[in-house]
Amino acid sequence: MHNSTFEYLKPTEPQLKDMEEARQRAFVYANAMEALLPDGPDKTYLLRKFREVCMWANICITRNPDGSPRT
Repeated sequence: MHNSTFEYLKPTEPQLKDMEEARQRAFVYANAMEALLPDGPDKTYLLRKFREVCMWANICITRNPDGSPRT
């Protein structure tokens, strides 16, 4: 684990653009699932977990596999 793993890491401008694109694509997928799936606890679970996955995408954009900042 890298020393900065739990520290705030300000994204660079290119990373911010990648994060925005990832959010836009995630939004399309989430809307498709929202429309396709019947309401219920499984749908709620899926959408909550997908939000978590989207947050991990941001981490992937800003960090290397060892946790060090991607520059």
